[in-house]
Amino acid sequence: MSVSLRPLAAADWPEVHRIYAEGIATGHSTFETAPPATWDEFDGAKLAAHRLVAVSEDRVVGWAAVSAVSSRPVYFGVVEHSVYVEADARGRGIGHLLLDALIASTEAAGVWTIQSSIFADNHASLALHARHGFRTVGVRERIARDAAGTWRDTVLIERRSPTVA
Repeated sequence: MSVSLRPLAAADWPEVHRIYAEGIATGHSTFETAPPATWDEFDGAKLAAHRLVAVSEDRVVGWAAVSAVSSRPVYFGVVEHSVYVEADARGRGIGHLLLDALIASTEAAGVWTIQSSIFADNHASLALHARHGFRTVGVRERIARDAAGTWRDTVLIERRSPTVA
């Protein structure tokens, strides 16, 4: 499968929405029960400079984006990220490509910390992130209930840039 990366654009929203909804349906990606309803909602929550899509055969098969963790100026270099790959494309290195490009993009902009929370039983995502230099900050036990009402643990991870001081 040949894959290229490019900036995520408004025209990609239907495919990004589909992939996001598919990830939510697995029950292993987020506490959210549905993706944002509109492009404007998604657009307003993600930093425009750090949004990517993976494309194969003219079709979006994955995406990555970041959000600011705080509006306070002292935290301008700290972001929270998301990476989603459609089910049929998983296990083909697309998550690696997206994460590599996202790290390069954020570091070029002076971001020194990328963080996220991952369900403790999402071993594939935890392994992917470990291979890209993310470390476990801690485990948040029974932090919230998922859509089925089950208490879930999350692993708080972060990647501190070795190049952005």
